[in-house]
Amino acid sequence: MQKPIIVSGVVNDSITDGPGLRFTLFVQGCPHRCPGCHNPETHPFEGGTPMTAAEIFESVKKNTLLKGVTLSGGEPFSQAQALLPFARMVKDANLELAAYSGFTFEEILRDKHMTELLKLCDVLVDGRYEQQLRSYELKFRGSSNQRILDVKASLAANAPVSDTTDRWN
Repeated sequence: MQKPIIVSGVVNDSITDGPGLRFTLFVQGCPHRCPGCHNPETHPFEGGTPMTAAEIFESVKKNTLLKGVTLSGGEPFSQAQALLPFARMVKDANLELAAYSGFTFEEILRDKHMTELLKLCDVLVDGRYEQQLRSYELKFRGSSNQRILDVKASLAANAPVSDTTDRWN
């Protein structure tokens, strides 16, 4: 039996969590608890709503205008194993998969389950939110230390490679 995804909430038609119209899944629980985080209600690992990948994907399928799906939180990589079936459904539907994480690319690669989820992603916005580095000028990230990475290129190089598409930058 698949492990349930503990969901804090969803946005069916986000325009702020990546380029184009996106489905954003906010998971419950975050070990980073960054000061100034815009989703502090997602920090506790207690709470949230357990849902199956199939239940969540039903909402994705209903919106034929979606360009992609964004995993946010909380910390998606804290639920890497539970998110794998959902991530595979997203990719099978030929949608872009992006993830926001307080973990860096390098930290994610140290864990096999997190790496498995990362391999299904197209884009990773990585790094903890740093309140003193906050800028409203940044596109799709909250602080200047956070990187927007092309996951496939980064995995091939075994090092972070910035996303160079006009969509994300």
